[in-house]
Amino acid sequence: MLRAMDGVPAYIRNARLDLLAGNTLARALFAPIFNSPARPVNAARFTFLDPAAPAFYPDWDAVADQNVASLRAEAGRNPYDKALSDLIGELSTRGDTFSQRWAAHDVHRHTTGAKRLNHPIAGPITVHYEAMALAADEGLSLIVCGVAPGGRDADALSLLASWSIGNQTEPEPALGRQ
Repeated sequence: MLRAMDGVPAYIRNARLDLLAGNTLARALFAPIFNSPARPVNAARFTFLDPAAPAFYPDWDAVADQNVASLRAEAGRNPYDKALSDLIGELSTRGDTFSQRWAAHDVHRHTTGAKRLNHPIAGPITVHYEAMALAADEGLSLIVCGVAPGGRDADALSLLASWSIGNQTEPEPALGRQ
């Protein structure tokens, strides 16, 4: 399904914010996250622990708040998820920034919106995203990103599409049910 969606960035994410798979354009758009050395690939881990995150996200504070609110929502929904507890523990013990936000008890699921990125190849780009639950796989979402036609964002996405053709790598398969 992801390969068939080659004109738009699309990826599969679980409720712990692990990016389980992405099409070529999503892997190009979110290359700093997919290429971060920590595994599994995780949006919150990248946001809070990777030194490249503040440069990649011009609105880093808002992204950090969204990640924490989403993780807190999942912790309320699934309090016995050991992988989620381990992730929260890792983020809490490796810096004060996550812990302070976690203590605010903000709970929210972000399923649609816009995100500004500062891509290392394409430069500034704003993508609009929509997350759709996968009915057959509880806890998994398909996130589809797009840009307004014409203008700087469309040009940046076209550049990434061209760039990704020469830099294709197969997505790492998810091990077992995430």
